Amino acid sequence: MYKRPVYRVLLDRLRETRRFIQVLAGPRQVGKTTLVRQVLKTLRMPSHYASADEPATKDRVWIEQQWEAARRFVSGPAHKAAAVLVLDEIQKIPDWSDVVKLLWDQDSAGRVPLRVVVLGSAPLLVLRGLSESLAGRFEVIPVSHWSLGEMKEAFGWDLDQYVYHGGYPGSAPLVKDAQRWRQYILDSLVETTLSKDILQMQRIDKPALLRRLFELGCHYSGQVLSMTKLLGQLQDRGNTATLAHYLDILRGCGLLEGLQKYAGQNVRRRASSPKFQVHNNALITAAADEGFQATREDPEHWGRLVESAVGAHLVNCARASSLRVYYWQDVNREVDFVLAKGDKIIAIEVKSTRRKTSMPGIEAFAGQFKVYKKLLVVGQGIPLEEFMTTDANAWF
Repeated sequence: MYKRPVYRVLLDRLRETRRFIQVLAGPRQVGKTTLVRQVLKTLRMPSHYASADEPATKDRVWIEQQWEAARRFVSGPAHKAAAVLVLDEIQKIPDWSDVVKLLWDQDSAGRVPLRVVVLGSAPLLVLRGLSESLAGRFEVIPVSHWSLGEMKEAFGWDLDQYVYHGGYPGSAPLVKDAQRWRQYILDSLVETTLSKDILQMQRIDKPALLRRLFELGCHYSGQVLSMTKLLGQLQDRGNTATLAHYLDILRGCGLLEGLQKYAGQNVRRRASSPKFQVHNNALITAAADEGFQATREDPEHWGRLVESAVGAHLVNCARASSLRVYYWQDVNREVDFVLAKGDKIIAIEVKSTRRKTSMPGIEAFAGQFKVYKKLLVVGQGIPLEEFMTTDANAWF
């Protein structure tokens, strides 16, 4: 069975003598539970796994019960050197971080060798709980969408399959049946995230607006759209602050985000019109309901999917690093993506054809900012497959 690189990270941390709560945060259906089961099988430690995603109502007492079930491995006649407790979908328990802090501190004071892993499919909500109660007690292991290299190694996918179908491993067996694949993406992933992970755990005053924002964001992935124009598209009397808040929620769930324009001052970045960017191309193609072959033969549509795939690759690389992703635009000149790391910035242009082309956007950008590198992807530049199988941090 294929093991993602993050498998080794979790395995090594659970083997360490110094203990922290290990937090796996990532979108739905990217293999967090499978990853933990692989690690537990390798460790061969006594373990207890429990998920808050089951139908019965869960509360803080449920966490205490699961904790006690795991403690039995490290106390009494069955005492072991160490054991692992795994709590899945932890963000669904109200005030979960408070009770975890209490139990963790009890074990730390009593030197109970219980190692704890918590998983959550709504990273924004999980991280909020951590920052409020568990400072100094946890380490986050981001689990992002699957890359081209991972889908290729695990399922034998080629570049075109990845650009169209995205990187959801659970969907791989379904791609030969377009309707089943589409329904899996829309029902098991999108609908579950919007109706359960968000609406059941976060106050959303306008759920229909959130849903429509997501739909439009997917449709316009790779394009810049002002918040004012977006409100017109949504036919809503809401305000831009509400839309920005909803975009932050969608980003936190690993679905969609609005990239900010790169500028010398942070306040100007926040005031810019967002460039919509999905985190997985499947979110575009499943909703579009246009088959793979027809999409591949449409140069304009395919070019937008290629740019979106590059953007998704960059934002997923950024999840586990200090990398930041922006775009840049000035009148009719633009840079598709700007990568920032420390004091270095890289300007990236994506071309879906091989014709010779100049890059006036990058040249104009370089006239205003000190650019570390200028990259052209596809065309006469870096081959798309090479770029998509290279960690974005490696360009620095």
